[in-house]
Amino acid sequence: MECFSSPGWFSISTPFLGLKSKNKFSLNRKYRSFNKDGSRCMSMSQTADESSGFSYKKLIHFALEETNTHTLLAPSPLQEKYSSLLAMDDKTELQMLSFEAPKIRLLRSLCIEGSDGMQVLDFAAFPKPEYDLPIFCANFFTTAKMNIIVLDLNPLHDIMDQEDYKEKYYKDLIPLGLKYSELLPWGGKLTSESLRFFSPIVIWTRFSSSPHNHSVLFSAFKEYYQAWLELMDRSDEETDAFQIALNCEAQHKYLTWRSEKDPGHGVLKRLIGEDLAKNVIREFLFNGVSDLGSKTFLDYFPEYRCEDGKVNEKRSMIGKSFENRPWNARGEFIGDRVKIV
Repeated sequence: MECFSSPGWFSISTPFLGLKSKNKFSLNRKYRSFNKDGSRCMSMSQTADESSGFSYKKLIHFALEETNTHTLLAPSPLQEKYSSLLAMDDKTELQMLSFEAPKIRLLRSLCIEGSDGMQVLDFAAFPKPEYDLPIFCANFFTTAKMNIIVLDLNPLHDIMDQEDYKEKYYKDLIPLGLKYSELLPWGGKLTSESLRFFSPIVIWTRFSSSPHNHSVLFSAFKEYYQAWLELMDRSDEETDAFQIALNCEAQHKYLTWRSEKDPGHGVLKRLIGEDLAKNVIREFLFNGVSDLGSKTFLDYFPEYRCEDGKVNEKRSMIGKSFENRPWNARGEFIGDRVKIV
């Protein structure tokens, strides 16, 4: 595939092939059918909801154009296999894009638009292990009435223990976080286990659907992503093998947690079935969980081990969640002083 070296590439029709996944045959056969059946082709702009003013595809368009002003994007090898899926209802389409760049191991998006007004955006940028950059994370779930939003620059390393890492990447971003935490208030209970993967500028919110609220959300996404790109521009390549190994393990731990406990998995399972959802989660959304490290989920999180050796399906083993924002205006963790449920 050719490299997309300028923002204008997005206006070119990108092929999206259709796969109906409700037929009960093997996962491999589904993907073979998908790769051979090239009759349905469409671009990100050629959907039934094109006339709608609200679409998360606009954010994907923005992000890719903006990225191309900072670095050279090239298609990821994943794009050959993961581009588009048609859900079991024969109406809902899952569209996927994936890229890489000199400092980016994987930049990928999953966009879902349902006939009932449901929209999902899962957009992430994972740095190469030679860089200790945070992981850009945007997880948006929208229905006709409600929105559930997570937007963050997820810390690669534990900011509770590594103050220098927090200072390096988040000190100058605290005002940005404060701005949008006022506009998009804390969304309620967040488990203490999940909290370890969030930064002091995380936007975790719920709000009713309205043009104003969506406008604020779009602005937040754009400013957060621009901030991440600026951090990428300033980042220096690590040459110490030990530190690179630490970066690699930290990203693998993050991927392992997300691929096992991410709350969005249920939506995928309902749309495309459990087997195919598991494949998309591990090999596309959280690609790297199979090859960036050899540790298992229970190696990283032994508290989730059941007596039979399996992973406990509970989201939280500690059983505590934060009802209010657990960081103050200076970005200091005050979790021990906020309401815990």
